[in-house]
Amino acid sequence: MTQNRTTRLERGRGALGPALELVHTGRAPTRAVLTSELGVTRATAGAVAAELEALGLITVDSRPTASAGAQGRPSHRLFVDERGPVVLAAQIHADGYRVALVGLGGRIVATAAGCGTIPADPAHVLAEAVAAGSALLSETGRRCLGAGLAVPSAVAEPDGEALNPLHLAWPPGAPVRELFLRALADAAIPGVTERIGFTGNDVNLGALAEHRHGAGRGARDLLCVASGHRGVGGALVLDGRLHSGSSGLALEVGHLTVNPEGAPCHCGSRGCLDVEADPLAFLGAAGRTPGPEGSLLHQAVDLLRNDYADPGVRAAADLLIDRLGLGIAGLVNILNPDRIILGGLHRALVEADPERLRAVVADRSLWGRSGGVPILPCSLDHNSLVGAAELAWQPVLDDPLVVVDR
Repeated sequence: MTQNRTTRLERGRGALGPALELVHTGRAPTRAVLTSELGVTRATAGAVAAELEALGLITVDSRPTASAGAQGRPSHRLFVDERGPVVLAAQIHADGYRVALVGLGGRIVATAAGCGTIPADPAHVLAEAVAAGSALLSETGRRCLGAGLAVPSAVAEPDGEALNPLHLAWPPGAPVRELFLRALADAAIPGVTERIGFTGNDVNLGALAEHRHGAGRGARDLLCVASGHRGVGGALVLDGRLHSGSSGLALEVGHLTVNPEGAPCHCGSRGCLDVEADPLAFLGAAGRTPGPEGSLLHQAVDLLRNDYADPGVRAAADLLIDRLGLGIAGLVNILNPDRIILGGLHRALVEADPERLRAVVADRSLWGRSGGVPILPCSLDHNSLVGAAELAWQPVLDDPLVVVDR
């Protein structure tokens, strides 16, 4: 490194993390945009980009090019390094687990799944999931910088306890973060054992991923509602930050009552979204018995997409859309989001009949009548996994030098 570049980098060292986050989220596709977003000189931005490239985190086009219709000086394009390090992400759900290696930019590099009944002791499935992730790392030869876990439960902070895993046999208050850390230590994954294993609610993490990389990008106040393999969850991103409440328990939207005479819910109430608008409810309303092959979510989505012309399936879809719309309308009245995204089975429902859902929300919502809030399907596959990876990437985004140079 020349003396001039060293001097420029020293001035811009505090910009390394913000610069990496801008490239990671796609908000700085060129060095010119990076310069503008960081508020530094071109020389400093160049030194920062060069340092991130030297760390193996991004790549910089060697020849600057001008985009079509652009005026002025061509700029070097910036990309995350597709050959760079990854983090290990794991998601536990009612029908098994999925693990992935996720690079910067939310890119899933490799993934594997395990299906079956989740044991009552969370340590067993966490150890199995971490072992599957370790195998992926061995197969790909990638360097791992951290690990994140998504679970279908509210996760209390700061201790990382799964307070109400209603659709699993886990005991309330299961110490999932501690067990995840133990599984990582036992697996002795290079680069992970000395780092923190991060844990969060699956829908919260899905919303975070969609806000950074998917259908929620650019929204200021983003509401996410999603049906997992069982049940319904919600999440809210405010001013770019995940809102999880004072102790991580905010937005338990699955327990909004949408049918007072409806089915009993695990929470002790009746007619909650959790039991009126999830995959099991849809299969039941369509007169279908769940089969042994594949998860409930996949069975419900396949039925909706492949047999929507069937009158019974269409009627079941209409019923769930009406119940979902009623719940969303209440949330719109309270939260006034500027965008709503739907995941899981709800993603397939809004794709099947977007106008019906929007009409229900508009009819029941004061703010819906005044202009309408956009309602969009989530755009990322496995967004909870990508969100778990975001937790693990955050220390790198905060300080690339300290984390990557270890």
